[in-house]
Amino acid sequence: MTADPTRDPGAGADREEEPVGLETAPEVRAEALLLERAIGGWRGVIDSGVPTAVFVVAYVVTGSQLRPSLIAALVAGALIALWRLVRRESLLQIGAGFVGLAISAWFSARTDNASNVYLPGMLTNLGYGSAFLLSILVRWPLIGVAMGVLTGEGTSWRHDPALRRAYAAASWIWVALFYSRLIVQTPMYLAGWVEVQGIVKIVMGYPLFLAAAYFTYRVLAPILAQKRAERARREPT
Repeated sequence: MTADPTRDPGAGADREEEPVGLETAPEVRAEALLLERAIGGWRGVIDSGVPTAVFVVAYVVTGSQLRPSLIAALVAGALIALWRLVRRESLLQIGAGFVGLAISAWFSARTDNASNVYLPGMLTNLGYGSAFLLSILVRWPLIGVAMGVLTGEGTSWRHDPALRRAYAAASWIWVALFYSRLIVQTPMYLAGWVEVQGIVKIVMGYPLFLAAAYFTYRVLAPILAQKRAERARREPT
């Protein structure tokens, strides 16, 4: 039989020797989806950051006038929501953010204390940080729970020590994120440094969130690629 000169004799071997850890787009979907939902995409960055920035700027410009600054922040949030509505985009991110902003504005105006505009957010960080910490201590790390939902594997990961350790390590990243905000901002809140805390809140907001999401991906990607390769070897060809 004459060999086909157009066929690469090494093509089959190349396919067989393709690195098992190489991930295709569908294979990284779960990790990417986890990060996207965690940070809300770039829309989440804008929706949550702009009202806070407007409040800080207005507070400085008006000479520490609380009510005009709160109104400016609420108007900014409402305009973003209207823009999302006009473009027929999801209102989930801005809706949740706007509710939080409204609660913060109401509480701050009620107590006539500008620093209290940050208190609901600080309590939220305390709640999230504690939830992640508790989930690690009871061996149900929240990152693992989220990945189980996204991949459709439920709680099967709990029977794999390597996965449990990886999910716990990734969850520690979020414990550090939420508690670091509290550690840094609490003294500012107690001192009444409204402008400084506003700037720090923005800096420690989505920039740190994006960093935590990136490191979460870096922790999870190798072990998930390894598990996918193991499943592929077990499946019949």
